[in-house]
Amino acid sequence: MLTLKINGKAVEVDAEPDTPLLWVLRDHLGMTGTKYGCGIAQCGACTVHVDGVATRSCQLPVEGATGVEITTIEGLGGKVGEAVRTAWQKLQVVQCGYCQSGQIMAAAALLAENRKPGDADIDAAMTNICRCATYQRIRAAVHHAAELLEA
Repeated sequence: MLTLKINGKAVEVDAEPDTPLLWVLRDHLGMTGTKYGCGIAQCGACTVHVDGVATRSCQLPVEGATGVEITTIEGLGGKVGEAVRTAWQKLQVVQCGYCQSGQIMAAAALLAENRKPGDADIDAAMTNICRCATYQRIRAAVHHAAELLEA
């Protein structure tokens, strides 16, 4: 048994130590907000926060996720989380929506570190892939969320 701290709560999981965190979240804990996209840490659909850092959960063995704070889309809150969600809704970022939990997690990690990101900062941080190509709306939503945080 491994103990993980997910969204502020200690959770016991019975999984092989090399099982990717993504599969523990989805299959063992039923937390399906974190999506599987590519399995090779390229697309970002599986992004969660590990000690506040945007992390691709498909490549993080669950054994490496013990002793850290894991935040999933289900647990994203606070001022930054609310600002990002509000901006995403107001600017209607989502098209198909599959990548959006990962996009939101990446944006929240960026804004937690940099409250006034420029376009270059956003482009560098937002490396998640969107099949629907909503990149302009994503960038606009990150800017809008930053404005909401400043207000």
